[in-house]
Amino acid sequence: MHEDLTIAVRILLWIVPVIYAITLHEVAHGAVAYYFGDNTAKNAGRLSINPLKHIDPIGSLAIPVLLLWSSGFIFGWAKPVPVNQNNLMAGKRHMMLVAAAGPAANFVMSLFWALIMKLGYIFSSTDADIGLVLIYMGAAGVFINAAVMMLNLLPFPPLDGGRILIEWLPERYSRVLRAIEPWGFFILVLMIVTGLVAKIVWPMMVLEMATVTYILDTPTGLLINALRVLLGEAGLAE
Repeated sequence: MHEDLTIAVRILLWIVPVIYAITLHEVAHGAVAYYFGDNTAKNAGRLSINPLKHIDPIGSLAIPVLLLWSSGFIFGWAKPVPVNQNNLMAGKRHMMLVAAAGPAANFVMSLFWALIMKLGYIFSSTDADIGLVLIYMGAAGVFINAAVMMLNLLPFPPLDGGRILIEWLPERYSRVLRAIEPWGFFILVLMIVTGLVAKIVWPMMVLEMATVTYILDTPTGLLINALRVLLGEAGLAE
């Protein structure tokens, strides 16, 4: 079977996975900080799973839709959750865990969406329409969470991988990374435009997606073919 999806339908299938991939990523940072003694995110109302508390109009909506429309690639971000390291019980060690919490949340969400995709595969034998919606949305969830997770693990600030390194490295090296931080966003944009991010992150995403589909025993071919449809390529094979 082959399905051709309009851009509007593809956006609808992507929107929930994208919004919650970036929303729960930020909530995870704030929740772990709160667990270790920092109330900053809680006091700012940022421990809510309500996306409206976290959405950045540009990074959460405009950029993902524009990218999907123009290139099939999708990426976005939410408003960063505020964290005060001085309030954490174990300072640098707990800050590393706070930084790692976002990518860890994306891994858990990848597992959830792989399960949704597997349920869609099961339902498709009795209700093809519901089955396809679950398969496509599940595939979108696996993909976007792999993308957000692996992109954030790149080793320079303000990405989470850079923040982990800042806390882990000796001070003389972490000072260099802190000096880079004001330029981190521009470095990331340059890497995306030149295709360097895709070359680095894509193999990491493939490994992550293969891992979650293996853990949930979800057919890998189902994910691949669903992503071809979602990203505007060939249809979902039977």
